[in-house]
Amino acid sequence: MTRMICWNEVKDFAAWKSVFDSHADAHAEAGLTLEGLWRDIDDPNEVIFIFQVSDLEKARAFASAPAGIESAHRAGVTDGSIWFVE
Repeated sequence: MTRMICWNEVKDFAAWKSVFDSHADAHAEAGLTLEGLWRDIDDPNEVIFIFQVSDLEKARAFASAPAGIESAHRAGVTDGSIWFVE
């Protein structure tokens, strides 16, 4: 099973989470199912989340779409990484 592991550093977790939650339909359309979301104990503005991926091409397109990247910046993401793993 393919997974997408994401790490984000955000300015404000609550603001970021609100935007993240509002994208649930877009995640589903990209073949992504959220498996878990965690905050760093020492820095609660560092977030790790994992999606199960049902369509790798759609997931890659979603992750690299300019609109999504812009939305992440508006949500307060200051840094981040994405890994696709099996």
